[in-house]
Amino acid sequence: MIKNLFTNKKILIMGLGLHGGGVGVVKFFCEQNAEVLVTDLKNEDKLKESLDKIKKFKNIKYTLGKHVEADFIWADLIIKNPDVPNTSLYLEIAKKHKKPIETDISLFLKFSGAFIIGVTGTKGKSTTASLIYHILSTQKQSALNGKVFLAGNIGISPLELLPLVKKNDKVVLELSSFELENLTQSPNIAVVTNIMPDHLNRYKSMTEYIEAKKIIFKYQKKNDILIINKDNSIVRQFANQARGKVIFFSKTEKHDSFNLLGEHNLYNLSAAIEVAKCLKIPIKNIEKSLKTFKGVSSRQEFVREVNGIKYFNDTTATMPDATIIAINTFLENFPNSRLILICGGQNKELKYNDLARIIGERVDEVVMLPGTASDKIKDGLGNYTRIHNVFTMQEAVKTSKKLAKKGDIVILSPAAASFNIFKNEFDRGNQFVKFVKELK
Repeated sequence: MIKNLFTNKKILIMGLGLHGGGVGVVKFFCEQNAEVLVTDLKNEDKLKESLDKIKKFKNIKYTLGKHVEADFIWADLIIKNPDVPNTSLYLEIAKKHKKPIETDISLFLKFSGAFIIGVTGTKGKSTTASLIYHILSTQKQSALNGKVFLAGNIGISPLELLPLVKKNDKVVLELSSFELENLTQSPNIAVVTNIMPDHLNRYKSMTEYIEAKKIIFKYQKKNDILIINKDNSIVRQFANQARGKVIFFSKTEKHDSFNLLGEHNLYNLSAAIEVAKCLKIPIKNIEKSLKTFKGVSSRQEFVREVNGIKYFNDTTATMPDATIIAINTFLENFPNSRLILICGGQNKELKYNDLARIIGERVDEVVMLPGTASDKIKDGLGNYTRIHNVFTMQEAVKTSKKLAKKGDIVILSPAAASFNIFKNEFDRGNQFVKFVKELK
């Protein structure tokens, strides 16, 4: 059914991006023998990394550095990158001409027929989704009645999996609020880790952001399952609106086989265990799986130790609450260490008063990258004098090395978006890792 579905169809892919998901979408439609046109506001130089991955395909045309109205009228189908807001003028043009608009997630849900486990939340969704996938993928296929796949907001488009996935397979999807916005279907099992203020540069209000998150369970049926955090006041209220069965989780006792730091990871663990239990996986098998789980890169990830100084990459902490969690986690686990924090970047219309207070009370030195969020943090810190302003990641790492002594912790946990001086948060983290690995 999938093989000839899009043959010779005119497919406009709006937003190639740099995370990998857009590349997966392009590959899928090219392999479907569709006529593909990629349009992105970024120019060829900025998209080089993604363009190199699809240069072997000959059935692609490009409109880069701009969007053109005629492209949206030409298309039979428009695939919208989740980062593109629904208010885009060009999407309005497409709607005016009655052009169907989909995302890779919405198409996958329509055509895969697989059993879907969706995970969303302001923080913890990557670790929780990866934990669920790890637990399931270490079981015998016969026990699960099929294979297990992981995709979504982790740089893997589920469309790449569409030709591989069969009806009884399990697919774990990490879903951001952006990816949920256009869906009219919900997963069989929906997990919500937590909700905190975020992305208020995209959403008009916290209410609008919460409504986007609710889509993960909005279209569930009575036999579906919603797994939610009992300790998060916003998420707890979703139980009253659920159509299917509701299961609450809270932080669990730390399992001996679980190696990740921090209270927040106990919540992630609890959510993953509830999913595994729903799929009838015995606790002894879950425990066995946890022994081999190494965590997710870029999330409080240990990079290396140099001259007795430990360096950690937490680049995905793009909001103040996430950096507060990181500060508390590291000081609880390394109580005798001084903490050097690399932070700063662009504000997403979030508030920084609480973070500034925690930094003032608990952080020994701050290495500050430039940006509008950085200005907010500095305003909140008032008379705090141990701020060291830098303009590149290389300078940030070098400055941290000078400030740190044996036994100290250096952590990149920005509390802000990255788009002023980096391609994205992963570029920011990759640069940090690169320069830390070059330290002598």
